[in-house]
Amino acid sequence: MIRKFIAFSLLLVISISCTQEDVVDYGPIDKKIIETYLTDHSLTAQSTASGLYYIIENPGGVNHPNINSKVSVNYQGFLITGAMFDSYYVQGQPYTNALSSLVLGWQEGLPLIGVGGKIKLFVPSSLGYGSNEIISNYATIPANSVLIFNVELVEFY
Repeated sequence: MIRKFIAFSLLLVISISCTQEDVVDYGPIDKKIIETYLTDHSLTAQSTASGLYYIIENPGGVNHPNINSKVSVNYQGFLITGAMFDSYYVQGQPYTNALSSLVLGWQEGLPLIGVGGKIKLFVPSSLGYGSNEIISNYATIPANSVLIFNVELVEFY
């Protein structure tokens, strides 16, 4: 009986130690990456409590989408290195989807503009794809990547 208990305890300790990962808080790291990028490119951006940075290039119309809206947008997505990973400007028609199904950075940023508005979003990894590596149309997005989006809101409903 004691042998079974010791064996079980040993297995439990091994399984716990194998599944625990060192959790890294990317918030401060991403903030530094974004702020360095802004400084290096002589850009001034607003920020939110969640860590999203944004530049409203054109506020657009007075009505703004909300989390329940379906949005149509033209956009380009870039890694912090400048490598483009996606673009709907070259697709010939806007990308349309429910705002609630998009990355958190878009959910927070798009309601800041109206139809015809343009916004540049600097999305920390926690508001983007997090620890997931994504294979996109043009490039692989590494896990924990800061993302930059140029977004034009075409319409919402």
